[in-house]
Amino acid sequence: MKSINPATGEQIATHEALTEAQVDAALDRATAAFAKWRLTGLSDRTALLSRLADAYHANRDTLARMATQEMGKTLKSALAEVDKCVAAFRHYARQGPAMLEGGSIALASGGRADLVWLPIGPVLAVMPWNFPYWQVVRFLAPCILAGNVGLLKHASNVQGVAALMQDMMAQADAPEGLFQNLPIRSDAVAAIIADDRVAAVTLTGSEGAGRAVAEQAGKALKKVVLELGGSDPFIVMPSADLDAAVGQAVTARTQNTGQSCICGKRMIVHADIYDAFLARFSAAMAAVKAGNPLDEGTDMGPLSSAEQRRTVQDQVGRMKAAGATLIGGETPDGPGAFMRAGILTDMPADPALMGEEIFGPIAMVFKAADMDEAIAIANAIPFGLGSSVWTRDADEEARFVRDINAGMTAVNQMLASAPEAPFGGVKRSGHGRELGPFGLHEFMNLKSVYRAA
Repeated sequence: MKSINPATGEQIATHEALTEAQVDAALDRATAAFAKWRLTGLSDRTALLSRLADAYHANRDTLARMATQEMGKTLKSALAEVDKCVAAFRHYARQGPAMLEGGSIALASGGRADLVWLPIGPVLAVMPWNFPYWQVVRFLAPCILAGNVGLLKHASNVQGVAALMQDMMAQADAPEGLFQNLPIRSDAVAAIIADDRVAAVTLTGSEGAGRAVAEQAGKALKKVVLELGGSDPFIVMPSADLDAAVGQAVTARTQNTGQSCICGKRMIVHADIYDAFLARFSAAMAAVKAGNPLDEGTDMGPLSSAEQRRTVQDQVGRMKAAGATLIGGETPDGPGAFMRAGILTDMPADPALMGEEIFGPIAMVFKAADMDEAIAIANAIPFGLGSSVWTRDADEEARFVRDINAGMTAVNQMLASAPEAPFGGVKRSGHGRELGPFGLHEFMNLKSVYRAA
C-alpha cells in the first residue's frame, strides 16, 4: 500500500499488508484484551479517554501534518480535525458514565426489570480517508467507554495516519490489543467479519462498500452500522440571510476540497433569489485559493489523489453532456491533484445525476419555483444523510424539518457533526447512528434483569 502526497504526486512511503497469520494473531490479541477490558471499571475507561485526549493534543502538529501529506487537506483544517478528536475523547470521558445508567422499569405483573448496558466484544471499523482521524475517533471513543475493543481497517492511502493512531494508544498507556491498526486490503475484510472473534462492524464509505459489508455482516448475523454519504441538499429561501447562506455554501463545497459526506452538494435556491444567489456564489467560488495545503493562506488543497480528481472530472463531464453548464472547475497545470472550485447550473431533473455524490469542489445549483418544489428536489434521490435549510420563516423551518427525508437537518447553518449529537442517515445513506449516547449504545447489549417484587 502506497502513501502518495496528492499535492506533489510524490510517494511518501509504502506499507506492507498483514499476512493471514498476522491477522489471526491480532484477533487473538483483541479477544484477550476484551476479556480484561470488559471487567475494568468506568473510572479506568474514562481515565484512558482523558489520556488519549492529552496525547492527541500534545502531538497535534505531527498528527495534522501526516494527514495533510497523505490526503491533501490544508494544515489548518487538519489541526482542527485533531482538536475535534480531543473534544470527543474528553466528552465521553466526562459525560459517558451518565450514558451508561440503565434505569429500571416497573412491571404490571409485579416486580421490575433493571436495565444494564454491557459490552459485546471486538468491533471492526472500516474507515475512509477524508477525515482520517475523526472518522475513526467517532467509533473509537465510545468503543473504549463501552468496554469493547477496536480493530481498524483504514483506507490504504492513509496508513501513516493509522500507524500514528496506534502510537497514540501506546502513549496513553492503553492495554495491549485494546485498539489495533490492521493494514489490510479490502479483500481481507470479509474473512474478519465472518470470524467468531469479531462481534460487530461499522463502516463509513461508499454505497458499494456498504452493500458488501452489510451482506457479509448479515451472513454472519452480526450488528452493522453504515454511514454511506449522499448528495445533501442546501436549500435557500427568500427570507434567508443571503450573504450568510452564500458564505456557508462556499465553505460546504470547498472545505476538505469538497470531500465531506455531510456538506451541502446540491444548492436548491428559490426562484425569487436565484439570480442574486448565483451571482454572489459564483464570485465567491472563483475567489477560493487552491494551493499548497501547508501554506496558511491556502483555502483549499488538492483532492486526495489523481484518481479521485479523474472521478470528479468524469462526473462533471457526464453532467455537462446531459445539459448542465460548468462555471469554473478548471484543472490547473502542474503537479498535484488540484482542481479549482466550480458550479454546475442548468442541471437536468435526472434523479440518477442528482443522486451522484460529487466528492470534490463542484456544486450543483437548482432553481425551485416554491417550497414544494424545493422539497421535491431535495427528496428526489435515493440518499438521505444530511441537509441544510436557510429560512427565517418559522413555518417554513417546521415544514423542512418534517418533510426532508434525511437523518440530520441544519437550520441557517452548514451541517457539521458534534460529539454530543447522533450522526447518521436514512435510505441508501445507511443505518444506525454514531456519536452521542446513541452511538455508544449501538454496540452494547441492553440486558433486562428481571426481579421479583
